[in-house]
Amino acid sequence: MDRYSHDLAHTAESAQLVKTLLEMKRHKSEQPAGAQTEDVQWAASEHFTVEVGKQQIESYIKTWEMQSCWLHSLDFLHCTEEQYHSFHHYRARFSTPTPRRPVRGTASVYFAVLVSKVKPQSLPVEVYFTVESNRLVHTAGRSRFAERWLVDVIESNIFLNPFVFPLFIRAPDCEQKRHLFLSVRVQI
Repeated sequence: MDRYSHDLAHTAESAQLVKTLLEMKRHKSEQPAGAQTEDVQWAASEHFTVEVGKQQIESYIKTWEMQSCWLHSLDFLHCTEEQYHSFHHYRARFSTPTPRRPVRGTASVYFAVLVSKVKPQSLPVEVYFTVESNRLVHTAGRSRFAERWLVDVIESNIFLNPFVFPLFIRAPDCEQKRHLFLSVRVQI
């Protein structure tokens, strides 16, 4: 049993993120250079606080190329202490609310800010993220975020649980989305 699975504050994505990062550190493998993106200057370990992390993640999200109809909220979840690192976990929830449907399905992006306990404190923190229900861990600034990832999560949630989410037809523009409410019946 996973040491984090008993705590409800630790989501499956958050626990998987820690496992993957610890495995990366054990093998000292670097993520292959992908499409470099605009990056923020991350705080030095000695200056890092939960609030600084939140502000910097907000700045980083603003560099993502997404339509303006996407809204998000960012929350600090918890801190995980390991022998050589501490991980500060954050969750950004994204949605595209409209006046007709103020709260629709959401998609979460989980961030882990790695603060080293052994490297010089003047070095910047390392920031990683993963999208809800995905296992791939991205390094902030080394992966180009795709808006499609959020859409895929929301669509999969809609189709997996049609009683919670109304089905909708996607149009190229967020404001032009038209909703199609379907009556779904389960036959036993």
